[in-house]
Amino acid sequence: MPLKTARTLLLAASLAAVVSPLALQAEADAGSYLAARQAGMDRDFAAAARYFEQSLRGDPDNPGLLDSLVNARMALGDLDGALPAARRMNELGYESAYARVAVMTALVRDEDWEGVFGQLEAGQSIGPLVDGLIQGWAFLGEGKVSRAFDSFDEVADTQGLIAFGLYHKALALASVGDFEGADAIFSMPPTEGMQRTKRSALAHAEVLSQLGRNPDAVAMLDATFGRDPEPTVSALRARLAAGEPVPYGFVRTPQDGVAEVFFTVASAFVEEADESFLLLYTRAAELLRPDHAEALILTGRLLDRLGRHELANEAFSRVSPQDPAFFAAEMGRADALRSAGKVDAAIEVLQALTRSHGEVALVHATLGDFLRQTLDYAAANDAYTRALDLQADTDPARWFVLYTRAITFERMDRWDEAEADFRAALALNPGHPSVLNYLGYSLVEKHIKLDEALSMIEQAVEAQPDNGAIVDSLGWVLYRLGRYDDSIVHMEQAAALEPLDPVINDHLGDVLWAVGREIEARFQWRRALSFDPDEAEAERIRRKLEVGLDVVLEEEGAAPLSVSRDDR
Repeated sequence: MPLKTARTLLLAASLAAVVSPLALQAEADAGSYLAARQAGMDRDFAAAARYFEQSLRGDPDNPGLLDSLVNARMALGDLDGALPAARRMNELGYESAYARVAVMTALVRDEDWEGVFGQLEAGQSIGPLVDGLIQGWAFLGEGKVSRAFDSFDEVADTQGLIAFGLYHKALALASVGDFEGADAIFSMPPTEGMQRTKRSALAHAEVLSQLGRNPDAVAMLDATFGRDPEPTVSALRARLAAGEPVPYGFVRTPQDGVAEVFFTVASAFVEEADESFLLLYTRAAELLRPDHAEALILTGRLLDRLGRHELANEAFSRVSPQDPAFFAAEMGRADALRSAGKVDAAIEVLQALTRSHGEVALVHATLGDFLRQTLDYAAANDAYTRALDLQADTDPARWFVLYTRAITFERMDRWDEAEADFRAALALNPGHPSVLNYLGYSLVEKHIKLDEALSMIEQAVEAQPDNGAIVDSLGWVLYRLGRYDDSIVHMEQAAALEPLDPVINDHLGDVLWAVGREIEARFQWRRALSFDPDEAEAERIRRKLEVGLDVVLEEEGAAPLSVSRDDR
């Protein structure tokens, strides 16, 4: 079966209960309703919840209002706040995925396995995959072990769902102490349906340790993640390599199992399903298992993508510093803070990580990126150097750190070191358009090696013909070479691709001036000024508008425009 078809079937099986937004009735209070809708569109879940609650006072059984309230409360991780509306929807017979997940989460949290089966038998489906897996864990909650395993087998026998059924059966076996049975499933090859994921590998490692097979666990982790894994994996590997018996704590209870169900589905479709709906699943997972670090991290990432950076920061902050996933959570928190415009706070988070996880090259490289954003090129350069010192020569990310360090060298007017890093980056990643463009453009600005610069930028344009900055570079090098007529074609294309870029509009003005189209040149310079260029560039543009480009070049001691202009 084609992969796309298989994933489509799987998505349908997992999220079959997703329904279109329920119609909102006219009886809802117009002011509160409109405010709630706006807050919902802005993903301001707290405000949306308040306004939907106000609207419900005038129309308490409105299905759309009830559904939207449950959605907002669950997005906030407020299960108790969502439950009254969710239960009311069930009582009224309204179909709502949000309500069904909320009610099911509460039943599992309370270990009300009879209530779980009542929901399933009443047709309150969340989706075939989720229903089947929850049924298995509910049977385990009732002590009906054989029926639990039968339920997982039924899921595995469903087209497209074998990996999910096997994974949860292995977790269930391990949770009841059958580590041999769990190992047998985890050890199955992909051709038999068992997929190796980060989660399954970590669970398998704990199972192998319980069987007294730490060396096998280390070998399995190395085969899966390589010898330089992320901190979550490396922490477990270190314990195993030291011979420590690692207890099995991956999924300890049926509640943990259902939490893993919700997390499994959310993580499987993180690039395909709507973020708001996936957030419902990750919130359910963390509500059932508050120490589920991976669920908290995924919640944070989803909220960050939805533009709710403060909520994302809260989710990331709930991961314990003692958890091996703390590093990933703090990296996510730094991103969320930067997205919220709190770059200094983000830098503080990363600086703390350099002290707690100083052996990880990624944190130094990321710190360099954030410092570069604040124009602190010297500090960024130091961070990049520390990252490079930690990276192996074969590290696939090394070229990018060389490239970004080269940028800091260039901005600090240390050109020889910048050029060396640019060329080292190209040696590791030949033909990368960003490196070719930056190096080529820098050579043009320095009026050196112009023929090589032209060749580099032409390669970059060929690779990314719709990149306005790169097309601008091609036009600019042709301008520097005095090929004004050739240049203007590319400069106009660049301005069409990036119409609001002040540098590109300024460049287009210079080229227009060079070919004698002075009125159009002044128009482009004025456009460039309207797009808030750097103050130094703005001052130069204003001077060009006052006296013309020829005079400015003379004042700067630069070479005059080509004699072909004087012949006009």
